Amino acid sequence: MVDKCCLDGSKKQKELLSLKKDFDILNDVNRLRILCLVKKHDEICVCDINESLGLSQNLVSYHLGKLKDAGFVESNKQGSRVLYRQGVKKAKEFEKIIINLLNN
Repeated sequence: MVDKCCLDGSKKQKELLSLKKDFDILNDVNRLRILCLVKKHDEICVCDINESLGLSQNLVSYHLGKLKDAGFVESNKQGSRVLYRQGVKKAKEFEKIIINLLNN
C-alpha cells in the first residue's frame, strides 16, 4: 500500500517544508543559546544577552534578527532599548507540527 500523505502539495508536505525552514533557522548553536536565555526571562535586551553568552553585540543582533524573522522571538522597543521575548505563537505552532510528525 502506498501512503500519499506526504505528496507534493499535500497539507503534510507543506508542514514538512515549514518545519525544514524552522530547523534551518535553529541549526546554529548560538541561536539555540539565545533562545534558551530568552526563554528564561520575560524580556531581555541585546546587551544582557551578549554579556551572558560572551558574544559580540553585532553577532547577537544578527541572530536575533533571524530568530525574529522566523517568529521564534518578538521584540518591544522601550526608549533606546529593544527587549526580546519568546515568540509564544511560533513556539506553539512548532511544537504542534513536531508532535503531529512524531505521532502519525
